[in-house]
Amino acid sequence: MQTTRLGYLFVFAAALLWAMSGTASKFLFQGGVTPFQLVQLRTTISAAFLFLWLFFFRRNLLKLEQKHLRYFLVLGMVLSVTQFTYLYAISRIAVSAAILLQYQAPVLIALYAVIINRKRLSFPTFLAIAGAVLGCYLMVGAYNLNILSMNRAGILSGLASAVAFAWYAVKSEDGMRTHAPWTILSYALIVAAVVWNVLQPPLGAFMGGYSLSLWSLILFVGLFGTVLPFGLYNEGIKRINATHASITATLEPVMAGVISYVYLGEVMEVWQIIGAALVLATILLLQLQKKGRT
Repeated sequence: MQTTRLGYLFVFAAALLWAMSGTASKFLFQGGVTPFQLVQLRTTISAAFLFLWLFFFRRNLLKLEQKHLRYFLVLGMVLSVTQFTYLYAISRIAVSAAILLQYQAPVLIALYAVIINRKRLSFPTFLAIAGAVLGCYLMVGAYNLNILSMNRAGILSGLASAVAFAWYAVKSEDGMRTHAPWTILSYALIVAAVVWNVLQPPLGAFMGGYSLSLWSLILFVGLFGTVLPFGLYNEGIKRINATHASITATLEPVMAGVISYVYLGEVMEVWQIIGAALVLATILLLQLQKKGRT
């Protein structure tokens, strides 16, 4: 039971950090940083930091057999797509809309579990998925968004981020049968960093001449918006499975709403408060289930 609660706590912390990172990314875009630059900065900084940390303090976690190289290559490429599509969506549409689109992932993960892995979706989990998606919809105020007037490239990118994030979650869970969560994240980030230093001029984004304030946000996104939350999310998946972790991660828009209320003075509407309560209720519902059930 304690392990399960720890899993939910890890994902809760990841959702909080992702919410803060999304806001920081929007400020960076307004400061002239492009999504292409930020994804190269983010993946390179996070990959270098995590590899060096493991090398000096947990070198045993860097052991890798040749037969697993293909798995990490594919996982890393998917992670690179996940990060870029989400950042591009944020740059084109409202952060709330981008979050809403990415958090269709729990539905995709549940479908994967049922159709591909032949697992039975329990009724409480079904209710939790429905509640989380609806709660997320209300929380971000999507009922006020005119979808047809939004940037179509941003919408498509947000949907692509949901697919990529779902795939990353289920394949990370598969990889944890043989590897530690931080091993999976480290090599996935290394591959993602290589991808974005090939698609873009190598380390070109580091030559942007950013101000000190922008560099502080860049470092925050790289370390506290990437390494730590993805690592915590992987630890959560290990303890409560990908389906439950993805549902719990819908706390991100709730966290974003609280941050906006505290620091920006934005007042939440009644429907947003109801949405936040609904998301919280789904998390409580999940914790009533026994570990291992889908």
